[in-house]
Amino acid sequence: MAYFAKLENNIVSQVLSVNNQELLVDGVESEQAGIDFLKNIFGQDTIWVQTSYNRTFRKNYAGVGFLYDASRDGFIPPKPFDSWVLNEDCNWYAPVPMPTDGKMYTWDEESLAWKEVVMPNQTPVVHL
Repeated sequence: MAYFAKLENNIVSQVLSVNNQELLVDGVESEQAGIDFLKNIFGQDTIWVQTSYNRTFRKNYAGVGFLYDASRDGFIPPKPFDSWVLNEDCNWYAPVPMPTDGKMYTWDEESLAWKEVVMPNQTPVVHL
């Protein structure tokens, strides 16, 4: 299967799979053949861009709400927090690296810091 993202104002509104047979031109897969196939179904005015489930191209697998940046030729996920910054690989990063001490953390936008997730005491599970 090949996957294609439908764009509306460069925002992904839908992701569909297309059988690889529909992409073949003289035995070679063609993105344009997939785009033409989808335009024949959904209309010539629709915009489609192929996306890669395993991220071999276009940086990220497209999801609804992602932005397609043609200059980076990549899909950018929605920004999780105002303070986070985008890198060249189209991924968002916190302005402060998350601690790597094995504990669980969540980002606190108000303090611009990682806060440890403290789990309430749980009753131990007894295996018989």
